[in-house]
Amino acid sequence: MPQDIDYGTLMHTAMRGLIQKVLTNVAENGLPGAHHFFITFDTRQEGVELADWLHDRYPEEMTIVMQHWFENLEVGDEGFAITLNFGDAPEPLYIPYTAIKTFVDPSVEFGLRFESSEDEDEIGTHIVEETIEVEETPVQHDADVVSLDSFRK
Repeated sequence: MPQDIDYGTLMHTAMRGLIQKVLTNVAENGLPGAHHFFITFDTRQEGVELADWLHDRYPEEMTIVMQHWFENLEVGDEGFAITLNFGDAPEPLYIPYTAIKTFVDPSVEFGLRFESSEDEDEIGTHIVEETIEVEETPVQHDADVVSLDSFRK
C-alpha cells in the first residue's frame, strides 16, 4: 500500500472525467449557446491519431478549436474522436484524454491545464481565470495555433 495519497493523479483523473462528460453532452446535444473549446494536446502522446501532414506541422503540440464546424464527435472512456476542417479538408483526429494539456471554454472563462513534472516542478491542475479574446474566423490550413502560455499566471 502506498504511503502517500497521490492527489495530483487523482485530480487529473477527475478533471479528465469532467472533460469526458462535457464532450459527451456536446456529442448528444451540440454546443449550447456561445460555448466553444480550445483543446491543446501533445501530438507525441501514445494513441494520438492525426494525418501525417498535421503531425509534421505540429510535431509536439497542437491546439484545436471546437466551435462552428465539427463532425463525428465520438466520446469514449480513453479519449475522443472528431473530424475538423483544415482548409476545406475534413480530417479525423483521435485524442486520448491523457494527451490533453489544456481545455479552455473562453465563453465562460473556464479552463484546465494539466502539468507534468516535465513541464514544471509543481504537478497539478489549475483553473485558467483570464479572459481570452476570440476572433470569429474560420479555421484555415495556415491558421496560427493559439498558445495558452500567455494566459498563465
